[in-house]
Amino acid sequence: MSNLAEATTVLNPPPRRLAVDVSHVSLTFQTADGAVDALSNVSLGIAEGEFVSFIGPSGCGKTTMLRVIADLQQPTSGELRVNGMSAEQARLSRAYGYVFQAPALFPWRTIEANLKLPLEIMGFSDSEQTARAARYLALVNLTGFERKFPWQLSGGMQQRVSIARALSFDPALLLMDEPFGALDEIVRDHLNEQPLQLWDKTGKTVLFVTHSIPEAVFLSTKIVVMSPRPGRITDIIDCNFPRDRTLEIRETPEFIRIAQRVRNGLRAGHSYDE
Repeated sequence: MSNLAEATTVLNPPPRRLAVDVSHVSLTFQTADGAVDALSNVSLGIAEGEFVSFIGPSGCGKTTMLRVIADLQQPTSGELRVNGMSAEQARLSRAYGYVFQAPALFPWRTIEANLKLPLEIMGFSDSEQTARAARYLALVNLTGFERKFPWQLSGGMQQRVSIARALSFDPALLLMDEPFGALDEIVRDHLNEQPLQLWDKTGKTVLFVTHSIPEAVFLSTKIVVMSPRPGRITDIIDCNFPRDRTLEIRETPEFIRIAQRVRNGLRAGHSYDE
């Protein structure tokens, strides 16, 4: 290969494979009061290794979009591929881990036993369960809390256990539905750095639902702004901050510029009319 060809290859690396490919997806719920359009003609491509945040007002379809990707709800129309498979195939092959708004830990199980639960269901050996529990508790800085029970941990620590559990079987995709929404701002600021560290260490593709503009801008490589029902994408914003960013980046002009664009997108979608 010539020097020019080599330089071109470096400057123009091959495009990354799509981890999530959404094409013209709509979802209508049938209720006693009539049809409710939750999503309307949503199209979106998410490349492997991206950290993508979905932001919008309550009822805009953020969580519904995550649940459709997870095959917990089925779209009325459109197509969806997850790691090259249908959403159902991805679910059956355990291609994703899901972190819910609440930690959803069993109070009668220790932290280690809670983390091991999906591994037990999947048939991992006892030794592999123990090794993975230790590895992922260390990843979220909870080594030493294996024998504690959920009620002995703070809300933030419980949510970190939930994140470790979602990662324990090494899924390619991590879906996070407002995992820090119930926490106070100080704890939330501290925990915002944790997903970035996990993303950097694991290389996972992360889809993250939030109501917080600073959180979305700080965490993401891409922000998807959604409108009120019916849920539509009104803007897609790239964030090209370094992977090792710290909270201080929120004071920079570029951060403020992107945050303002998100805010304008929400206003354009009439997110403050409710």
